[in-house]
Amino acid sequence: MGGTTAVILKGYPRLSETFIAQELRGLELSGHKLVFYSMRQPRDKKRHPIHDEIEAPVIYLPEYLRGEPARTLRCCLKLIVKPRFWLAAGKWIGDLIKEPTRNRIRRFGQACVLACELPPEVDRLYAHFIHTPAAVTHYASIMTGLPWSCSAHAKDIWTSPDWDLSSKLNSCDWVATCTAVGHAHLQKLSQTPSRVHLIYHGLDLKRFPHFNREPANRDGSNGDDPVRLFSVGRAVEKKGFDTLLEALARMPADVHWTWTHIGGGDLAESLKEQAVALGLDDRINWLGSQSQATVLEHYRNSDMFVLPCRIAKDGDRDGLPNVLVEAQSQALACISTPISGVPELINSDQRGVLVPPDDAGALANAIERLCRSPALRDQLGKAGEERVRAAFDYNAGLNQLNALFYSQKQSIAKASAAGTVADPLQAKP
Repeated sequence: MGGTTAVILKGYPRLSETFIAQELRGLELSGHKLVFYSMRQPRDKKRHPIHDEIEAPVIYLPEYLRGEPARTLRCCLKLIVKPRFWLAAGKWIGDLIKEPTRNRIRRFGQACVLACELPPEVDRLYAHFIHTPAAVTHYASIMTGLPWSCSAHAKDIWTSPDWDLSSKLNSCDWVATCTAVGHAHLQKLSQTPSRVHLIYHGLDLKRFPHFNREPANRDGSNGDDPVRLFSVGRAVEKKGFDTLLEALARMPADVHWTWTHIGGGDLAESLKEQAVALGLDDRINWLGSQSQATVLEHYRNSDMFVLPCRIAKDGDRDGLPNVLVEAQSQALACISTPISGVPELINSDQRGVLVPPDDAGALANAIERLCRSPALRDQLGKAGEERVRAAFDYNAGLNQLNALFYSQKQSIAKASAAGTVADPLQAKP
């Protein structure tokens, strides 16, 4: 492939972003040379096996400017004599006027460090998430003259102002996004809609092989063998786990169940308190963050997967939750809501069940229905797995992404042959 791609990430490694690690490892195996720049140190010491397979080095940018002031100042002083620095500063000042926050200031400082410390073999920049990582990448691209591209997902799309999204869409080479609804939204904001590409994450099905699930038989009638409900997701507002607890509290007394939750998150303690207040705590297992191997084991040992997504008050929402795709790959019947890209995976009563968000009554009815009907769970689970294995193999998305990188690489090579690509720090506007 030639050259090296600098990948800018909000945090690395992150347990909740296995789809990103999967993509990056796929790019490495396709011949791309990568170096990671993370805006944050890892918050969790646990790692998935795929993180240990990735070969790219990781460089951490100063998370808060006061944490590494000498490093940030040194980079700013090195760049300040370059014409492109002032182009980037002008762009940043315009953005800061529209969004006068410390976060916006921090992004520019991180961009200076990124632009200053890039090794000479880097010939392009690639951001994961179109909010803060893309802002750092955008400013660094202006400073260096390097082309950049971006992957957009969910929260980053729906909590960013339109002016900010448009600015990034109109300056990068291309953007990949993972849901049809996100794709349509970004195309409307771009002067060149063809730059926006719909690419599903999919699964590496070698990591989630077919599981010969035994025919379901638990129907909730036996207190010694209750129906096993399972959820994976951070304890945050958009996941809707508070609604799930309300739904479980409404379940008929003659339906026996247990619920297991895997995931960290800021609302974990308040959810546990809610469970105690509802008298449910003795039937719930809170496992916190876990490895992918543990998650896979629970997919296989559970009877149904429940993820009642919602749109949060600040507009944050899921795209197409990867955990739903994972659960369905194991023929596990799923209950969710028609938020964002979920209906692109699940059509209700054929490949799972969808209920309105924030509707505890409808969710309780759906759970009760699947608890009492093992045959229906089995039918929905098999149909869901068939859909995943036919349409969500990550190799298809990786091939699309490789084509975009290859096209960008050709453009870089042509510019280099024409003598228009120079040492990034010497580049002229």
